[in-house]
Amino acid sequence: MRILVVGGSGLIGAHVVDVLRGRGHVVTTAARTARAGVDHVLDVEQASVDSWAAVLSGHDGVVYATRTDEQRPLPKPVYPAFRATLVAPVERLFTAARAAGLSRGVVMGSYYTHFHRLNPAWRLAERHTYIRCRVEQAAAGRSAAGLPVAVLELPFVFGRAGERVPNWAGALDRWARSRSPLLLPVGGTAGASARSVAEVAADALEQGSGADIPVADENLTWTAMLTRIAAAVGRPRPVRRLPASVARAALRAGGAVLASSRKEPGVNPSYLADLLLTDLFVEPTTGRPLEPALRETFAEPIPRGR
Repeated sequence: MRILVVGGSGLIGAHVVDVLRGRGHVVTTAARTARAGVDHVLDVEQASVDSWAAVLSGHDGVVYATRTDEQRPLPKPVYPAFRATLVAPVERLFTAARAAGLSRGVVMGSYYTHFHRLNPAWRLAERHTYIRCRVEQAAAGRSAAGLPVAVLELPFVFGRAGERVPNWAGALDRWARSRSPLLLPVGGTAGASARSVAEVAADALEQGSGADIPVADENLTWTAMLTRIAAAVGRPRPVRRLPASVARAALRAGGAVLASSRKEPGVNPSYLADLLLTDLFVEPTTGRPLEPALRETFAEPIPRGR
């Protein structure tokens, strides 16, 4: 098959390109910034249906692998900005894919939509703009495409691709390397390697899947995750328990500061504790090892801003 990978120079996109080529597929790439290995320079937030149609011509499938920072505070109201970043680009891309005669697609989504489906009583899409837009993103892509579009619901993704690392990793790297105490509350998350995500994406393309696919190699408590990061950076030490009440108070205080500045992140601080203090575990896991990607992520200090 001939596949276009949008965001092909990013952490996940680069691994998708590598896996697809390793399986014998022809891959072209699109990204916002010109660099080695990027075939088409396009800003996904600005690219029109017509410009995408020209790029997609002759392809069989497309992978949408750009990233969005749900924690970056934006001026209220935040919904228009998140919709412009998450939903509208996918809608235009897959409208063009349908016109160009593509037969399949993959969107890199968030595991929050997995928990949105599993636990409707949590009202995640109602409470969090980012999760609402992830839900709308999947629906918009499928509606516009009229063809099978698999949505990979991704947790914390570990690994490297050249200098590219996860956008959340820098703060944890600096904390683990510091002399500050390591304090975390109960709760946890799922984790996957970028390579594992790429293998699942390639499987979905080859199968023409249109499913929602949660991806996890391993489930980790916050304590276990930070303990392993500290070991990976060469500063192994115990992680102590932060009382849940303290975590809730700190998050409420942070939310109040943001509210006073008329800003808000995509995940509402008023309800963020409900997520952080919960085991957001995904079952079943892939069974692939996570440790090599975790160590690779933190193999060397991550520059500030990454």
